[in-house]
Amino acid sequence: MSSLYKLKFREDKTHFVLCRKRLTSSDIARFRDIIAQDYYFQMYYDDLPLWGFVGKVEGDYFGQGEKHTKYYIFSHLKFNVLYNADKVIEINSFSDPSYMVDISENTEIDVQFTYSVSWNLTSERSETRMNKYSRASFHPISQKIHFFSFLNSITVVVLLIGLISFLFMRHLKNELRSYSIGDEEERKEAGWKLVHSDVFRCPRNISWLCAILGTGTQLLILIIALFALAFTGFLYPYNRGMLLTSLVIMYTLTSIVAGYTSTSFHSQFEGNKQKRSVRLAGILYPVPFFIILSVLNTVAITYGATAALPFGTIVIIILIFTLLNIPFLMLGGVLGNRFGLLEFQPPSAVKRNPREIPPQNWYRRKLYQVFLGGFVPFSAVVLEWHQLYASLWGFKIYTSPGIMLFTFIVLIFLSSSVGIILTYIQLSGEDHEWWWRSILCGGFTAVFMYGYGVLFYLRSDMTGFLQLSFYLGYTALLCYALFLVLGTISFLASLMFIRHIYRSVKLE
Repeated sequence: MSSLYKLKFREDKTHFVLCRKRLTSSDIARFRDIIAQDYYFQMYYDDLPLWGFVGKVEGDYFGQGEKHTKYYIFSHLKFNVLYNADKVIEINSFSDPSYMVDISENTEIDVQFTYSVSWNLTSERSETRMNKYSRASFHPISQKIHFFSFLNSITVVVLLIGLISFLFMRHLKNELRSYSIGDEEERKEAGWKLVHSDVFRCPRNISWLCAILGTGTQLLILIIALFALAFTGFLYPYNRGMLLTSLVIMYTLTSIVAGYTSTSFHSQFEGNKQKRSVRLAGILYPVPFFIILSVLNTVAITYGATAALPFGTIVIIILIFTLLNIPFLMLGGVLGNRFGLLEFQPPSAVKRNPREIPPQNWYRRKLYQVFLGGFVPFSAVVLEWHQLYASLWGFKIYTSPGIMLFTFIVLIFLSSSVGIILTYIQLSGEDHEWWWRSILCGGFTAVFMYGYGVLFYLRSDMTGFLQLSFYLGYTALLCYALFLVLGTISFLASLMFIRHIYRSVKLE
């Protein structure tokens, strides 16, 4: 079960009634399915995770080998809490076999769920209470997974470094040398040189492109800030309240980056209409976020789940976005307009009419390049991505920010490298429309991540519309953010590469 419960205890050892519930035949059938698959429940107390069994199943043989299965649900839980001063250091839950209710028959039954708490003093300090989860994450099996993930990432990185070295040190360097000192016939051999008057042409939908760059840069800085807080010990995996608060605060503060980046980049190509880029940057991620959050919150309220956000929290989020996020975004737009990047001067004049793009080979077409651009980085981090899914939606403990940071750096490097290689292949085919394709090539890694998330769900034990909606909704928000980040990284790497090679040749 992936339902999350937040318990409040009193400091005594008496029994408490958690709830009284009349189980209908459908409820009983649901519980039997859960028990048959050895499902756990998961709870949190003082940001510490704990698990326990829902019930048990017994099979009795009688007659001519016939088996009669009986299902029992535990109606009482025992909690053992270790504390030091006002901090809980460790908490465990135990299902009491003395309190079982037989649910083998499809008949309605009244069940009273109770729990008891045992409080015990310990000398362990609160600063070290998460160490046990860190040690658990270094289980031999987990170590092997991390090792193979590390080896897989290093192998892909080395191969790409070799490919880029060949591209720059041999092939591309020879092309630049021959173009500088060769005759007129040699200068026309390379396809990317023939589109020098079109490669810097202002792309279509420039406002949307600038908004993606602004939002992607903002989210990239947000991720870096989260890693910094994790390494300083300010955040740890199960301090969910602090994590969500930090996300809201940092997203609001980094809105100035989105406004500045979108405006300054837009001003390099068009002297006006920067306001539209800023407005689009302000809605590119928040609008899908609020839509999905509203749908999921409605589903949670319908099911009566504790994951539903209170009305007061929703009002606070809206006020923060209205009173702080929007002004910071506008301030960034003003700064980008006044102190942004200077207007870019291409090495050669841009023609009035774009050059016709010749028919492309299959490996230069958009579909194949976008697929390859997403598959290569994803293949290098798929094992670690599985670990992250298992931690977010399963029962694994992920307390290794160092490994996650290494994986993220590898992902950035691969997105940049693959973006540069695919852009060079595209320009070599005299296809100068590289702007949007570079974003798609980098961002398509997130599409593979979401597809793997769907596969992870199908192979998991999660069932029901509540779990399905929460899983797909929050995974979509995570992958959408990565799409914007990786697309921005791929585009910026391709832009730097193109500016370098066209500045290195003598264009007429």
